[in-house]
Amino acid sequence: MNARTIMPTPVRKQLQVNASTERAFEVFTQSIMRWWPPSHSLVKSPLKEIVIEPFVDGRWYQLGEDGSECDNGRVLAWEPPHRLLLRWQLDPDWHYDPDLHTEVEIKFIAESETRTRVELEHRLLERMGDRSGITRERIDSPNGWTVILEAYRQAAGA
Repeated sequence: MNARTIMPTPVRKQLQVNASTERAFEVFTQSIMRWWPPSHSLVKSPLKEIVIEPFVDGRWYQLGEDGSECDNGRVLAWEPPHRLLLRWQLDPDWHYDPDLHTEVEIKFIAESETRTRVELEHRLLERMGDRSGITRERIDSPNGWTVILEAYRQAAGA
């Protein structure tokens, strides 16, 4: 590995949803199966459920129809309806790594009583080492956070 530190910039996304902050937060955290693309499953069998436990240090994980589980990470901050901070512990090959810690922060900002701006930042990608740049490209691609958040926007109320 070369001596140069790889420091990719965080991935940042922003979108508007036609929902209150409470509804936007609820759909993001409690109704994930309504919007998470099945193609982004980590379990071997068909995806049954994605869970974000609603408390600090709660698990963020996927359940397969066969009972298998795969962790995505942990909840670092649970501040409904304004903020969610998740530890992303997936390596560049989409395998759970308990020693890896990048962060996904989602903010829900009221634009009106029925409209919310959602801001997502996936940061600390340099912790993925020499593959951090390619990983950043993948999660910032049209098939990364973009497709995930578009599905979320539709479910929350485009």
